Amino acid sequence: MANPGGSAYSFSLTTFSPSGKLGQIEHALAACTAGAASLGIKATNGIVIATEKKAASPLMDDSMIEKVSLICPNIGMVYSGMGPDYRVLVAKARKSAQAYWKIYGEYPSTRVLVQEIATVMQDATQSGGVRPFGVSLLVAGWDEKAGPTLFQIDPSGSFWAWKATAIGKNHVNAKTFLEKRYYDDITLEDAIHTALLTLKEGFEGQMTEKTIEIGVIGIGAQVSGGQATPNPNGQSGGLTFRKLSEADVRDYLSL
Repeated sequence: MANPGGSAYSFSLTTFSPSGKLGQIEHALAACTAGAASLGIKATNGIVIATEKKAASPLMDDSMIEKVSLICPNIGMVYSGMGPDYRVLVAKARKSAQAYWKIYGEYPSTRVLVQEIATVMQDATQSGGVRPFGVSLLVAGWDEKAGPTLFQIDPSGSFWAWKATAIGKNHVNAKTFLEKRYYDDITLEDAIHTALLTLKEGFEGQMTEKTIEIGVIGIGAQVSGGQATPNPNGQSGGLTFRKLSEADVRDYLSL
């Protein structure tokens, strides 16, 4: 026989408090804020997303840690918060992108994919017996009509487009730093340097190519060590997403 108390408790987690708040959303946001810092910057010719990548122990193989993920050729994603929750969302996003390709013969626009991910996250806020996803996401992508776009998705399923933003630990100070350094005609190269400077502001310990992970969406020839790449939808002039190698990151850190 079901436990009535347990059922009532599960139900209460998905209802509003008298003040109009969902307590579990507040807790999920706290989990995101406690996570490692991540940020994104939109440039005139692409987007950069960057994050701290620190192993919990020196005995861990940090080469197997992945925080910046390729979703499809024109979209990449990074997170702050709970890694296991992020892994589930990455799998769902990749399946959604492939399903779109199978139907339409092209990959989805960034906004379409963001809406799909946000819907999955929102569903968890109103389902009994489950909890919200404990991650905030930054999704960087490119499509023919909108060009380079950067979105943030929160555990509630809310999403916004940004020119530059930060999530995770010390995100308030990081946003303040970005407000001072960002300008509308910033290039991708300058955006990468600004991203590294922003992360350095609140970074604990030594910043190296092994403790930072960077993903860029931009014309490959305009990124150090990159090569020109075709539009993933088969059209000319497109931008594609890729992760910078440790050698590339080391080069940027040495400048």
